Amino acid sequence: MKAGFTMNQPTPPEKSPVESRGFRLHWVRAIIGGVCAELAVFAIVFPVLHFFGQTAFLASILTASLLMPFLFALWVDRRVESHFLLHGLLVGLVAALVYLLAARGQPEPLLYKVAHGLKLAGGILGGALSAFRASLQRVSGSI
Repeated sequence: MKAGFTMNQPTPPEKSPVESRGFRLHWVRAIIGGVCAELAVFAIVFPVLHFFGQTAFLASILTASLLMPFLFALWVDRRVESHFLLHGLLVGLVAALVYLLAARGQPEPLLYKVAHGLKLAGGILGGALSAFRASLQRVSGSI
């Protein structure tokens, strides 16, 4: 036996296949981003209804449902090293789920279903922009 070696030394914990590839999912940040995105949608659309009427309200639902998850996906992806699209999708998914929980599963008009799809699309687009930015940084860093 070599000096200083003991049989009872702990072995390092094995990494999961996901961790061993350097991928870490930022769940908490994605959930916070999704909740904030949906709260921001509410904060935009109800004042629009009050000040500009029903038609502007309906248009603002669609616009805010795309834009807010997009912006919050960019925020989430600031701390992400990879899988930007997945993180963006999670932001949009959480935003849609927050509304569904608030509505307690009541029937929704078609416009609201479209808005949920736009939340997913906005999150994915935010993730795509983050991925594009990251690729530009890698390219400029390697020159």
